[in-house]
Amino acid sequence: MLGFRSEAHVEAWCEARDLPQRPLVDLEQQWALAQTWYSNRLTEESRRPKPDEMVEIFASIDLVGSFWDPQSDTFS
Repeated sequence: MLGFRSEAHVEAWCEARDLPQRPLVDLEQQWALAQTWYSNRLTEESRRPKPDEMVEIFASIDLVGSFWDPQSDTFS
């Protein structure tokens, strides 16, 4: 994950490297994702979320689309 100052910086970075731009995540979404993803890491029941749980977590913070589907083979 890379941090950028603005969308314009992301666009320039991708263009300079001839890379497609992927979906952007803002700081609030990153914080919400971290809190949800790692909420049980200090418990004995700690485990990685299953694919369907991942999709639910991503959707709960408005990260939707094939990019956020761990079982997708394409990015839209």
